[in-house]
Amino acid sequence: MKTFKNLKYIGLVALAISFTACNDEEDFEEFLDQPPMEAVTLPALNAGSADFSNYIAVGASFTAGFTDGGLFIAGQEDSFPNTIAKQFENAGGGTFTQPLTADNFGGLAVGGNRIQNPRLVFGGAGPVPLESLIGPVTVGTDLLTPPTGPFNNFGVPGAKSFHLIAPGYGNLANLSAGLANPYAVRLTGATPNASMVELAVTQNPSFFTLSEIGGNDVLGYATTGGDGTNPITPTTTFDFALNAMVTALTSNGAKGAIGNVPNITSLSHFTTIPYNPVPLDAATAAALNQGYATYNGGLQFAMTNGLLTQEQVDKRTITFSESANNALVLIDENLTNLSGFGIPSFRQATEADLFVLPLSSLIPQGYGTQIQLEDKWVLTPEEQLEISTATTAYNNSIAAIASANGLALVDLNTILNQAASTGVQFDDYNMNTSLVTGGLVSLDGIHLTARGSAIMANSFLDAIDTTYGSNFRASGNVAKAEDFGVTYSPLLQ
Repeated sequence: MKTFKNLKYIGLVALAISFTACNDEEDFEEFLDQPPMEAVTLPALNAGSADFSNYIAVGASFTAGFTDGGLFIAGQEDSFPNTIAKQFENAGGGTFTQPLTADNFGGLAVGGNRIQNPRLVFGGAGPVPLESLIGPVTVGTDLLTPPTGPFNNFGVPGAKSFHLIAPGYGNLANLSAGLANPYAVRLTGATPNASMVELAVTQNPSFFTLSEIGGNDVLGYATTGGDGTNPITPTTTFDFALNAMVTALTSNGAKGAIGNVPNITSLSHFTTIPYNPVPLDAATAAALNQGYATYNGGLQFAMTNGLLTQEQVDKRTITFSESANNALVLIDENLTNLSGFGIPSFRQATEADLFVLPLSSLIPQGYGTQIQLEDKWVLTPEEQLEISTATTAYNNSIAAIASANGLALVDLNTILNQAASTGVQFDDYNMNTSLVTGGLVSLDGIHLTARGSAIMANSFLDAIDTTYGSNFRASGNVAKAEDFGVTYSPLLQ
């Protein structure tokens, strides 16, 4: 049994000083004679029907501990599987080995040549590159000197569902052709063509977590503004990969927990930039309006000739004013195509549009005013619907396979939706998806902070309790918010 010590005697010396200073000896003796407060006891931890002796985690960025735009030791140690593993140790769990990077700078290199930059840090007003604060660093995590396995954490940042079952996805020879993932390369060791799931099954897991399966299948489309360069994975392809993974991971009778796909468009990568962020004085607004006069005149011509309705003209008309909140101008391929008449598909943004975070540095350079925004910078309502439709389909498949195999299902979608609306309470902290200030999402606007990963770990433990009869929550074997931060120091090496 876990017992919290009698609270009455915590700080007893301080209380004694207080009594001797303000009361006589009789009062102090009377205080000491009072019966102690009732001790708070918690039940002993029970693993239920699960066997945690050999825990394996399979997934993508969240599983790996990717945060602040990079993978580095501190983030890996705060990954949700590593936090879960610490609780599993109290219920018969064994060693949880991760493919730790070389340092806390982040970034990747191949033979000393950098292929990914170091992590982001907080620069006082927002996220900035680490090197902008501390100067140049040497990226020490080199693919030519991979860590030694075997590993328990098979989290591969950037991996889509079908990547995790693909042979050669971790083969360095395939990297230059874009057929391999550098983070997967660090995991394969002497079997470069083995898939991530094959490597995981080789470890003969007794318990596994499967997370973010489907996340990158829609995230790649979203971060490229739905411009078609990174399409959404078809549901049939996703279903095939999901079934292959679960079949393999449960082949030896292992139990497990699987998380569904969150609504990624509620992440701060897509919600930080408002649709109307442009401040203009009267002279600049007038100059811009003059610049769009010919375009607006073309819309009137189109309406006169029956090519557009008044409603369509109103939607496409570009107007600026002396204001702090002028809307951005974008190119919308969903508008009626009038290119044959020399009229481009421009419109100003509305609250329904979402803009990707990297655009923030370009707006002061005229992007969204003089320079119309290409598709890669914005998610229109039509593109958001595509993401939502795919996410719903993926989650239906995940729920069905979890039910069919008796797996614990973690509803990450509901948790993130709550975080984006009212916030999620974690001990003394209310956490939301706002960039920097929300505490849940890291400086890259997509991945979780350490405290956010701890929430995720507890969500998995709660689902495991429900499905397998364990009692991690009731016994107090869960992550505590105060043990996890929301930023990492630039000086962390």
